[in-house]
Amino acid sequence: MKGKRNGTHPAKDLYISPLFRKRRAYAERTGSAWFILSAKYGLLNPNEPVPSYDVTLKSMSAAQRREWSAWVVRQIVETGMDLANTTVEIHAGKDYRDFGLTTRLCDAGCKVMVPLAHLGIGSQLARYNES
Repeated sequence: MKGKRNGTHPAKDLYISPLFRKRRAYAERTGSAWFILSAKYGLLNPNEPVPSYDVTLKSMSAAQRREWSAWVVRQIVETGMDLANTTVEIHAGKDYRDFGLTTRLCDAGCKVMVPLAHLGIGSQLARYNES
């Protein structure tokens, strides 16, 4: 349960790592719609109640990660967003991005930005403090 509270909580309150908290604060400051990527549940609305769980993408094979990415893109499509006219900022690690998520979003017409991809965790925390 690393980085998560025990019990059932709104997704935005389930995750408690310092990096997630900084990412959440950044997303909330932008005023844009935002979602949480979950290894178990895929795309989560921040207010959706979620029980704690112990599933990680790191424990999945490359094929399973590609399937997960396709599933998440389907969930995004189901939100009704006009993907051809949407810019998506991804503030998640490589395990979440690099098995087809970014590519599939681009293929759907999204402009995809990963503004802190080049930074380590400490530098990301510092950058979120600045924004």
